[in-house]
Amino acid sequence: MDEKNRKENRKGLMVQVRGLRFLRGSNVIFDGVDLDIRRGQVTAIMGPSGTGKTTLLRLLGGQLRPDSGTILVDGEEVPRLSRKQLYRLRQRMGMLFQSGALFTDLNVFENVAFPLREHTALPEPIIRDLVLIKLQAVGLRGTAPMMPAELSGGMARRVALARAIALDPMMIMYDEPFTGQDPTSKGVIVQLVRLLNDALGMTSIIVSHDVNETAAIADYIYLISEGRVVGQGTPDALRRDPSPWVDQFLNALPDGPVPFHYPAPDYAEDLLAGADFG
Repeated sequence: MDEKNRKENRKGLMVQVRGLRFLRGSNVIFDGVDLDIRRGQVTAIMGPSGTGKTTLLRLLGGQLRPDSGTILVDGEEVPRLSRKQLYRLRQRMGMLFQSGALFTDLNVFENVAFPLREHTALPEPIIRDLVLIKLQAVGLRGTAPMMPAELSGGMARRVALARAIALDPMMIMYDEPFTGQDPTSKGVIVQLVRLLNDALGMTSIIVSHDVNETAAIADYIYLISEGRVVGQGTPDALRRDPSPWVDQFLNALPDGPVPFHYPAPDYAEDLLAGADFG
């Protein structure tokens, strides 16, 4: 990518993906995917299960390398970065894992303090203040001395979010943040994603298949299926999209471009064939 495009990328786009192709063995996960993720916005990557949404986050973070195409994050071409350069870039990227991934043998305070101790040389009094600030932001300052096993699922997810923003990242990636949450906890996390994005001036990428929650806070949505982008736009624009792919996903239809039946021989022939599946 030439220097002019790099400068434009730094101005308006946090992430730019062009012609992304990625395979696992002979299985094509992405085949010519283009994405633009604007700075300061909440962008959602949605689609049916098994379409590679979490794989996309790993590609953006440099854990995986594409077979072809370009991936730019804050003007840096991720697949071409050295280990040291990638490490520096990751320090400016937060990640909220689907499981929360808290350290079970550390209390809440130590979990949130971990990235600050790992990546900075700040004195302990400042680390203490920063940890309490982050926990206050997610409404859980009072849990500082508690162990992860003492937290509810929703509380653990919020502590993980406090840890993800500990270093004030430029961008945070959420991997299915609403999965497994009760309605109240889900509502709290939805509100926090939007609030923290705007208050901290971050860029947020949400991978999810929870349509209503994600559409409520996303500025822009990409819908991915069978290795390509099948729909994109603001939530309102997508609801008006005539594409059968978009219609099936947004309205939870059981059959459509993603078929109800897995490919199989003719039903009558299969019943009469007497084949042994043991």
